[in-house]
Amino acid sequence: MKKYLFLTVFFAASIVLVSCKNQSVKSKIIGNWKSVDGKTGLKITQKEFILDEGEEPIAENYFIKGDTIFTSYEGSQPYTKFGFKELSEKSMTIIYPDSTSKKFVR
Repeated sequence: MKKYLFLTVFFAASIVLVSCKNQSVKSKIIGNWKSVDGKTGLKITQKEFILDEGEEPIAENYFIKGDTIFTSYEGSQPYTKFGFKELSEKSMTIIYPDSTSKKFVR
């Protein structure tokens, strides 16, 4: 019986730790961003990832796993992957799916 109690507590603690880790990353990226060159805008809300590169911006759903943002339009797959190279409260560098990187500031 003690074994099952220990396993239950362990899994509950693991879930809490993982969700807190993702929330801290998510809280850092939420907001309006501009690229350093001024050509690209990025708006990240609690639920949407909106990249504005001069064309019609499309709001995509997203989730974060580790140091990667996975986006999809209305849940369609495969997901588009954007990696974090650097992330702080005032700036972040994102690696695009084609391996190019772009620096954004608030």
